[in-house]
Amino acid sequence: MSLVRLNIKGISYSQTQNGAYALILNEVGGERKLPIVIGAFEAQSIAIALEKEIKPPRPLTHDLFKNFSDRFEIVVKQVIIHKLVDGVFYSSLICERDGIEEIIDARTSDAIALALRFNAPIFTYKNILDKAGIYLKAEEAQREQQEKEKEEIISEELLQEEIELQGEDEDDSDYRKLSLSELNEMLSQAVAKEDYEKAARIRDEISKRK
Repeated sequence: MSLVRLNIKGISYSQTQNGAYALILNEVGGERKLPIVIGAFEAQSIAIALEKEIKPPRPLTHDLFKNFSDRFEIVVKQVIIHKLVDGVFYSSLICERDGIEEIIDARTSDAIALALRFNAPIFTYKNILDKAGIYLKAEEAQREQQEKEKEEIISEELLQEEIELQGEDEDDSDYRKLSLSELNEMLSQAVAKEDYEKAARIRDEISKRK
């Protein structure tokens, strides 16, 4: 199976789950996005690594892992998101020490937080992106580029204050009551509004019916 490289576009606040965030990955050389729901701690760790200039007073867990690996000359060469089951992404760390390569299972959010610290590339398989990627039409991609500065991205606020999330929680059971045509229409609306976390939940419900 062919691998597709992904870049991190950013992190947006979840509008449906308290304490959750949507990590948005971009297909390199393509227009699809891969939204992944992650927890607050992992979102904070990824945001800090993205900002570069933000230095916490003490090492976070992922920073500690990086320091430990550097001390014992372990290198994370790449991260592969290799499986998607019931809306849950599974990832592997491809590591190397003394010329010996090892594969270590990891949560996707942890794997990406470490990939940033090791400057390691992130990949997924084409069939996973075909199944879970959200495709943007050309006009939507152009509009997104024009409004990029308006997009809500987590920054230093994750270090300074607790974010108050708005909106009522949505139950996945609500999606189960809808038809495929209704779900596809809701998916299009969620993408148009750049609500990628909601889009991911709808996408997962559509995938279960295929």
